[in-house]
Amino acid sequence: MKYALIGCGRISFHHIEAAKNNHLEIVAVCDINQKKMKEKYAFLTHVNQYTDYKEMLEKEKPTLVAIATESGKHAQIAIDCIQAGCHVIIEKPIALSIEDADHIIQLAKQKRVFVCVNHQNRFNKSIQYVHKALEKGRFGKIFQVSAHIYWNRNQDYYKQALWRGTWEQDGGALMNQCIHNIDLLCWLIGSEIDEVFAYTDNMKHPFIEVEDLGIALVKFNNGAYGVIEGTTNIYPNNLEESLYLFGELATVKIGGKSVNEIIDWNFSDGLDDPFYVKKTFSERPPNVYGYGHTPLYKDMIEAIQNGRQPLVNGKEGKKALELILAIYQSSANGIPVKLPLLRGSTLDFKGRFKNE
Repeated sequence: MKYALIGCGRISFHHIEAAKNNHLEIVAVCDINQKKMKEKYAFLTHVNQYTDYKEMLEKEKPTLVAIATESGKHAQIAIDCIQAGCHVIIEKPIALSIEDADHIIQLAKQKRVFVCVNHQNRFNKSIQYVHKALEKGRFGKIFQVSAHIYWNRNQDYYKQALWRGTWEQDGGALMNQCIHNIDLLCWLIGSEIDEVFAYTDNMKHPFIEVEDLGIALVKFNNGAYGVIEGTTNIYPNNLEESLYLFGELATVKIGGKSVNEIIDWNFSDGLDDPFYVKKTFSERPPNVYGYGHTPLYKDMIEAIQNGRQPLVNGKEGKKALELILAIYQSSANGIPVKLPLLRGSTLDFKGRFKNE
């Protein structure tokens, strides 16, 4: 299967590694910064390099394209790839507006290609094991899920790429750093969202336009409640990313660098040994990106080959985007927001924190 990558920034190596691990034929990489691309991927000696992705699509005709550019460019590039008949893996988020996400989903259906959004943490051993327990009903009624992301991002991080910390190309802590855990909260609860009430603020980063703190309460249609607490203000380094699930028959905490360690495993049914579960289904990756890219790619390849939707398809990828935009709306207007959203974009909040 012919594969190409658009965007050769910080996350791109994990995509190339996943493509190689899944034995894809890497035919091209593309980035507008030719020097950076040449330096980073000089080891791909038989892979063509482009600065214009449309030229790449026309000449290489890849079957699968991964999009790892700045967030604000995801939608248009995805649309162009789909129009060219390519299946796409889109780095999170799928887009920065509801309208663009819907366009991607509808166009992919029309063109009969598949879209996968890169929420790789769904493939963590810890998350997969928890999901199986949920599917078997071992939690009983779910009362509450809580996502906590206590991270640090300093000014040097934002200086590395000028698109970071802007409403047009990025969004804030929730849209960039916290979206993976928010995706897990949405997926594991297994219910649509009824209502959101939230606060966001910029407390420590006057050099960016967007929030560095978000706190939200989420009410789900199945009667459960969710809590989201995300920040990039933690001194001096990343502290924790964790996810809690509280049910009438079980309590689980998942933590680690990228929610890949089972910290607490308590079930009334006693079907498994907590020590064994914590040892067997925990991973300790060297960084926050974890080990999920390779199995996500595997799932996408199998989806293409078997004509089925991937686990994190376009509709699934839209859920975290929609929740974060609802959080932004609630905070900006000071009122609860009902879902689903008919429209919404990060651009709606330009000037929100007066740092522009």
